[in-house]
Amino acid sequence: MKKAVLILAMMFSVGMLAQNTEPTLEKVGKMVKATYFHENGDIAQTGYMLNGKLHGQWFMYNKEGKKIASGKYVDGKKSGKWFFWEGEILKEVDYADNRIVNVKNWNKSEVVSINF
Repeated sequence: MKKAVLILAMMFSVGMLAQNTEPTLEKVGKMVKATYFHENGDIAQTGYMLNGKLHGQWFMYNKEGKKIASGKYVDGKKSGKWFFWEGEILKEVDYADNRIVNVKNWNKSEVVSINF
């Protein structure tokens, strides 16, 4: 069940990029800052691109403006620690070469680790 919820969260984050939204793009040095919006005009995602690939810190928000995910891309691949908020639970997901290597579920009173 926990694995299924995590997969849905990741599909949601990828699905947001695939939607037909009109992002704003702003050149910042060698990078491009991209901001994607929900249909209601609120920010859905914001982060950077380098040479046409996702690169650097990214943040994702739900339609109510609450942060639902944050993490880092390196050359278009998820890298390092990512965090996914699901109600009262915080999922800490470690990535290496765009693959999940460890998951910790943080609840108010306990930590559950899942190693891959």
